[in-house]
Amino acid sequence: MYIGTQGSFPEDVDLEVLAQLGVANIDTTPTQPLNEWTTDLLIGMRERCDRFGINLEMMHIIGSGNALKDATTGAIFLKPSDERERQLDHVCDVIRKASAAGLRGLNYNITILGHLRTESTLGRGGARLSSFDYAKLMDEGSPREQQESRFVEFQDGPADADEMWERIDHWLQRVIPVAEEYKVQMACHPSDPGIGYGTTYRGVERVLGMVDGFKKLVDLYDSPYNGLNFCVGCMSESLENPAEEIFDVIRYFGERKRIFNVHFRNIRGGLRKFVEVFPDEGDVDMLKVLRTFKEVDYPYMIMPDHVPGISGPEPGKVGFSFTYGYIHAMLQAVDES
Repeated sequence: MYIGTQGSFPEDVDLEVLAQLGVANIDTTPTQPLNEWTTDLLIGMRERCDRFGINLEMMHIIGSGNALKDATTGAIFLKPSDERERQLDHVCDVIRKASAAGLRGLNYNITILGHLRTESTLGRGGARLSSFDYAKLMDEGSPREQQESRFVEFQDGPADADEMWERIDHWLQRVIPVAEEYKVQMACHPSDPGIGYGTTYRGVERVLGMVDGFKKLVDLYDSPYNGLNFCVGCMSESLENPAEEIFDVIRYFGERKRIFNVHFRNIRGGLRKFVEVFPDEGDVDMLKVLRTFKEVDYPYMIMPDHVPGISGPEPGKVGFSFTYGYIHAMLQAVDES
């Protein structure tokens, strides 16, 4: 395993800085809509990274933020429709193009409720921490939903667990055979956060927020190309006692070789109430996390994710740089143990 990162790197100096910081493997995505991606576009992005000694391994095809507003993928996990099938065709085409461009895999999210948070809180030195409190969510909604009448049912109608699994199975049956044929790993990110088993929000059950949901996902289509973008933070958020439980979760998926990418993020708290913190100050022993990934022979990227909001110019880049240094040191410690 080795350090990697994700994000947008529009200027050559962005890639130059990554190389200087020892980050030589990345996930970055075209700004063009998915249906405008071409093999030449993806090859051009890889070749640009190559000039700086950086390997472009993966791209994101379905995000978690405003996923429903994406005109090329927003219908994929909604009710059956002709538009859903057209968008699935786009994804299958992108898998073929990704293979031709030499990409290892594609990251995606299955969440029609988006990224759920409540009001942020303050951490060390006044850093702003992304926070979640389920009780506050139920009382007040998220900051975004407070302006969108959050108490109304989800706009596509209710979707219980059975309905969501029908949609997810349809996705797998359409895309994983293509991924197998073209040897592209499809890495699913957890719904952030999980809110519990049998629990709906706005009428929708969040089945891929919990560990058992991912066990079902990999069982539904048993393939070495159907796996996880394993977010340590998200998986921890779904556990009652992440400081003790997260390691067996890593072992479960790691031993089955279903982890294709890792988001390296720590929290304080657990299921239904947590804050995101720097990796050195959370409840989870992140050195033990990396030792567990080594134990299961995880071979791919370890990348920062969701760093706290700090002061000063370029807060995201500075926060990621802090985490790069932390990951470098942890990987050295793991290699020497």
